[in-house]
Amino acid sequence: MIEIKAVPFLDLKEINSQYQPEIDMAIKKVNESGWYILGKEVDEFETKFAEYCGVKHCIGVGNGLEALILILKAWEFEKGDEVIVPANTYIASILAVSRVGATPVFVEPGINTYNIDPEKIEEKIIKKTKAIMAVHLYGQAADMEKINLIAQKYNLKVIEDSAQAHGAICNGKRTGSLGDASGFSFYPGKNLGALGDAGAVTTNDDELAEKIRILRNYGSKIKYVNLFKGDNSRLDELQAAILRIKLKYLDADNAKRREISKYYRENIKNDRVILPQTIDELSHVWHLFVIRTENRDKLSDYLKENGINTMIHYPIPPHKQQAYSEFNHLHLPVTEKIHNEVLSLPISPVLKKEDVEKVVNAINNYK
Repeated sequence: MIEIKAVPFLDLKEINSQYQPEIDMAIKKVNESGWYILGKEVDEFETKFAEYCGVKHCIGVGNGLEALILILKAWEFEKGDEVIVPANTYIASILAVSRVGATPVFVEPGINTYNIDPEKIEEKIIKKTKAIMAVHLYGQAADMEKINLIAQKYNLKVIEDSAQAHGAICNGKRTGSLGDASGFSFYPGKNLGALGDAGAVTTNDDELAEKIRILRNYGSKIKYVNLFKGDNSRLDELQAAILRIKLKYLDADNAKRREISKYYRENIKNDRVILPQTIDELSHVWHLFVIRTENRDKLSDYLKENGINTMIHYPIPPHKQQAYSEFNHLHLPVTEKIHNEVLSLPISPVLKKEDVEKVVNAINNYK
């Protein structure tokens, strides 16, 4: 009996094997240097990623959550301050606000883009509001033009959570350059993924960049001289070296993701399935390809039986999590509908054509 190989949701080993010779050389170089924290590799990656995003500064940090926390900390947000956040997001966006003592204020997404709905932001703004956090969910840039106009009107800061949208373009500018500051995650499964945890902050604000550089290093600029109550959140040399290599291939990898997405969107024909929509092709880098269906579990089980692995991003919205029990009473119907219906299909730069076709055929035969 011939065993049929399942379609993987995401094969990180195969993704990274493309660059293995270069990665091996980079690791050897770092190991032989004897310098492992905040050295030349971090400096070089920060320079390259800042250039890629089109900003003056990139500050490498420990992970994506800490990137967001350090931005808010540098702005000295505190208890009583409010930050507008999309209700439909991964919990890390909300955790960052909580960690500095501020209060997240949930705004519903658009049902088609899954990103925060700019038309619903203004009604949530009060005197305590200090910032708007825009999350580029699933890889699609939020409507930053409208968000920035609202922020300017009320003198608010704009934070991008760009953890899922490395390289997405909005009105000719890349994510990471569309607000006052942006937090990136380089978790292994991201479009630009490290081989462990890693993150970065990007900004054009000189003062903010300098403060975050100090905060990430125990609040210290000169060893044993502490200016602030800082954190230990430093991008290490190994991860920086690996990320610098993979950054060279990011646009090509994103192009492959767009090809797969286009094939899915043009060829999946099933009235039970709602396909994702885009503003334009460059605004989305397809970190995830997320469909919606009313009976998600049934479709997920069916695809698994047909050798196709899927995932749910995310089954429980932040305001319904036990960790945020103070918000459990909120009824956010658009967000709750999305979280009850979403299902992520396989997509990656190394997903084979026959696997993509298998996914399409299986969904088209689903009844």
